[in-house]
Amino acid sequence: MKVVHLVPAMEQGGVESVVRDLNRALARAGHESVVVSVGGALASVLEADGGRHVRLDLKSKNPLTAIPRAMALRSLLRRERPDVVCAHSRVPAWLFVLANRALGLRWISFAHGANTVSRYSAVMTRGDVVAAPSKFLADFLLANYARRPAPAPLADRLRVVPPCVDLARFDPARVDPAAVAALRREWGVGEGDFVTMAVGRLTPVKGLDALVRDFAAQASGRRDRRLVLVGREDRRHRGYVSSLRRLAAELGVDGQVVFAGAQEKVPECLSIADEVVSANTVKPESFGLSVAEALAMNRPVRLLRHFGGAAEIVDAVAAAGAPSPREAVRSLYSFEAFSKRALELFREAST
Repeated sequence: MKVVHLVPAMEQGGVESVVRDLNRALARAGHESVVVSVGGALASVLEADGGRHVRLDLKSKNPLTAIPRAMALRSLLRRERPDVVCAHSRVPAWLFVLANRALGLRWISFAHGANTVSRYSAVMTRGDVVAAPSKFLADFLLANYARRPAPAPLADRLRVVPPCVDLARFDPARVDPAAVAALRREWGVGEGDFVTMAVGRLTPVKGLDALVRDFAAQASGRRDRRLVLVGREDRRHRGYVSSLRRLAAELGVDGQVVFAGAQEKVPECLSIADEVVSANTVKPESFGLSVAEALAMNRPVRLLRHFGGAAEIVDAVAAAGAPSPREAVRSLYSFEAFSKRALELFREAST
């Protein structure tokens, strides 16, 4: 079987992680995997895992270049002759719809987020098979797009395929003590301090302003508490970190909030946390990979609002009856479980 994935770019992120793992699952099972994107840091990882990367701009939202890019994609697909095409975002999906008019290829639309309901977003429900990372997102798609014209009723084409956690990387037994000690020194975290942590890009949708307020209430009169925000500032929201710093100062906890920036050693960061918080209170997580990774590290997780994919993970881990959160994550979100579901999905879509 040959599968072509269409994705805007292969930088670090949730969508890119899923594409990386799908590529790995296909290669390990002896199938051919081709990822088409504008490129990025993970492109070389795809090839090291046994796939191929082809560079093509599927990221730009400029409508003036859409037709020529769709024609370029059509030529590429004619050369590759895939059994299945997977579209992982709205721009690649629309370009594929244009390109596929003369090809008639089978395709999977991987819906990764609860985007604004619109005709533009509806393209993610047009695949021969539609994949969602959680029951929450599947229900969201059904509630908003079930009546849209499609090859078949959406309920018949919709499948839930949760992402997986890299259990070899997120393993408490493999944490580097020297790196942990260095992070504690860098952040000014003492051995007796209680550390609340959030992991992910620093964007308004993550609810970090609500988290700073929550922390200020929890830390009132307690100098032994620290809030550590691990993640880079999103380029589309420049100034957001400055607004969080101002808020922390207004609440009197600016000396206790650490902006740790992007970190390579995320497992070591998590090992320092006494609790990991998912702070989304307005827009829910479609899955919540950072929540699953924290649980794989046996870290307690708290949700500021119990909803969306993050709540599904917490509830599923609690209901698993495993001896530890890590063992529950292993049974629910291992690469092996993900690979099995993904390969079944590809087989279904190709027939």
